[in-house]
Amino acid sequence: MAKTTIERLGELGQSIWLDYISRPLITSGRLKELIGVGVTGMTSNPTIFDQAISSGSAYDEQIRGLKKAGKSVFEIYDDITIKDIQAAADIFKPIYERTKGLDGYVSLEINPQLAYKTQETIEEGKRLAKKVDRPNVMFKVPATDAGYKAIQALLAEGINVNITLIFSLEQYRKTAAAYLAGIKKLLQNKGDARPVRSVASVFVSRIDTVVDTLLDKLPENKEALYLTGKAAKANANLIYCAYAQICAGDEFKGLKKQGASVQRVLWGSTGTKNPAYSDIKYVAELVGKDTVNTVPEKTLQAFLDHGVIEKTCTADAADEAQEVIDSLQKLGIDINDICAQLLTDGVIAFERSFVSLLDAIEKKTKGM
Repeated sequence: MAKTTIERLGELGQSIWLDYISRPLITSGRLKELIGVGVTGMTSNPTIFDQAISSGSAYDEQIRGLKKAGKSVFEIYDDITIKDIQAAADIFKPIYERTKGLDGYVSLEINPQLAYKTQETIEEGKRLAKKVDRPNVMFKVPATDAGYKAIQALLAEGINVNITLIFSLEQYRKTAAAYLAGIKKLLQNKGDARPVRSVASVFVSRIDTVVDTLLDKLPENKEALYLTGKAAKANANLIYCAYAQICAGDEFKGLKKQGASVQRVLWGSTGTKNPAYSDIKYVAELVGKDTVNTVPEKTLQAFLDHGVIEKTCTADAADEAQEVIDSLQKLGIDINDICAQLLTDGVIAFERSFVSLLDAIEKKTKGM
């Protein structure tokens, strides 16, 4: 039987994870079907859970039972989301075992209201890791200054971490440093680094959304037209080049000898938002070895239908990518300022989705 385009991406060293979760997806057998075409992991976030729980009655029976048991709204949220994460992790477990811990992961966001609170994030991460109790679950921590310290601490405890809301090269470098420091501390404490995994989740499409809007406001010129739709890929390429340099460095090589694994770069927010662009733009442009791309199901289906397999993200593309960033700077568009604002906006958006999710659960309980 011919391999799917997703499976062929795997042969180039890129894993495709699904950026969605819901109970019907799990219980209907649909998730197993997607695994059958090459999906090897799953990510979630408060927005995804808000959509899943708010739309329909799939969770109503469990919510009703938890309400009768006297659970608070947060406890109900905690129990229903963890049930989904555990169920999905169990389905992905054979992939986790077959790939020896490379793939087969499901990610759960730590309460986004703790994004700027280090100690609270650490404690919540440890609590969730104990309650979920699955080796193939990653816990998501945002790449904020408070988050980097929490990342180190959780990794030092042997907990898998997905560092999220990375937009800038600076954020990525700090994320990689936090990973190396956490693994180093784990080893110093006589821990085993071999089962501990992490990904650095770089958000992509939102950068083009902002940059293109700014370019559209400039007087019409050939350079602005040429740069349209190029910022996100250039930024991602610079991050991938930094990743390659870190992997080739002495610090990581020393940790690798002691059992540490590569912290793969994960491309997130890769659904196409601009209808003028290809519906697989942020998959096709970011095919690179030792990376993950987490995609919405619509993008997944589009790539299965007309994706082309070609390595498009390489460790020697720094000069070309930097040229795009420098050209934008000359036009008054600073990628670092944009990334900083996107991080702030991203944290706020996840906080709002989390509050919306709790409100949706509370409304359901009042009607029961």
